[in-house]
Amino acid sequence: VRLVESGGGLVQPGGSLRLSCEASSGAFGVSLFVMGWARQLPGKELKWVAAISVDGTTYYEDSVKGRFTISRAPAENTIYLEMNNLKPDDTDVYYCATEGSTGFPDFGSWGHGTQVAVSS
Repeated sequence: VRLVESGGGLVQPGGSLRLSCEASSGAFGVSLFVMGWARQLPGKELKWVAAISVDGTTYYEDSVKGRFTISRAPAENTIYLEMNNLKPDDTDVYYCATEGSTGFPDFGSWGHGTQVAVSS
């Protein structure tokens, strides 16, 4: 499956962004797997920021709870990440990702990423 992210950009602290991820393969349904968003700090491996399971259960990394909201639109084969009250520490490349063959939190596929920069 090919995952294509969009929606990143430069925003001031306290601002908002909405990331989108479209799965290019119609045979790959965004409701059939755990999908979400991850980031990769320098020298570190990918880390889940938010994820949504098949039954709609959501996961959020502690630092984004109450500020980020993950959702999906199966008819559009797309998932979203609403990012509010952004902080400089949120600056990173955000990758749309799927769970791995052994299940969440392992990673399966991910896209090329979209840059989020939070700065005044």
